[in-house]
Amino acid sequence: MAGSDKRKQSLYFPEDMLKEIQMEATRQDRSLSWIVQKAWKIARKEIGKYPSINDAGDDYTEEPDDDRP
Repeated sequence: MAGSDKRKQSLYFPEDMLKEIQMEATRQDRSLSWIVQKAWKIARKEIGKYPSINDAGDDYTEEPDDDRP
């Protein structure tokens, strides 16, 4: 992180996702924060392709994520 501007922020994850992140952090001997930051850097271009809720037209229907029940 450029400049190392550190701010606390609470994030909430589903329990099973948090366990996966914790297992990966342990495997890599890294912090949860480091894992989440790297995941964001890898995924942000793909996430940026998703339409904003403000961009949605009247015919917009949200497709559920694969892991939704």
